Amino acid sequence: MLANHVLFLDGEALVIDKPAGLPVDRPRDGSISLENHLDGLTFGFKRWPVPVHRLDRDTSGCLLLSRNPKAHARLHQAFEQGLVRKRYLAVLEGVVEGESGLIDLALSKVSTEETGWRMVGDPKGKPSRTAWRVLEIKDGRSFVEFIPETGRTHQIRVHAAEALGAPVFGDPVYGSGDKGAESLLHAAELTIPRQGKEPIVAKAPLPARFAAAGFTEG
Repeated sequence: MLANHVLFLDGEALVIDKPAGLPVDRPRDGSISLENHLDGLTFGFKRWPVPVHRLDRDTSGCLLLSRNPKAHARLHQAFEQGLVRKRYLAVLEGVVEGESGLIDLALSKVSTEETGWRMVGDPKGKPSRTAWRVLEIKDGRSFVEFIPETGRTHQIRVHAAEALGAPVFGDPVYGSGDKGAESLLHAAELTIPRQGKEPIVAKAPLPARFAAAGFTEG
């Protein structure tokens, strides 16, 4: 039913508003993932579209898919070259100090048998930078805009928890792990420049779960 979630569509690409809870990659247990919906996103093409990047299962919002191999290579390169602008919105557990800033915290992947794998701040890790700005403080929580300059796995989630001291509300790995709480992290905007063509621009409206938590944009 993701055909109702299309934010941008042309001959090269489409952007969908991915629902929270839907994994991009097929889980090991074979449960429903984006792959199960691709047949309904062809829009007259024979090829299924292919995700150009990833969003975490519990993160909603703008997800870019390519519609042919040549376009996929060009769009993937735009990500690799840091040309893509992404804007995220999140509600954090706790009150953030300051109004805005740039988090420069390298990240590494660690893994244990007990807790599985996760990302951690590590001076020897891969460079990771995220600009942030507080939009609102309410009821002991912070509504924050994030503009990542790099695209590391779990980057915003770790930067919020370790650098700002306030994890994303509902984050099962880096937060308090309240059972049943929905993660309040949303990929709100995506802009990809294209040589010789208009840029891809997509905006995903703030989901109802944010309003239920007391936060609306603007």
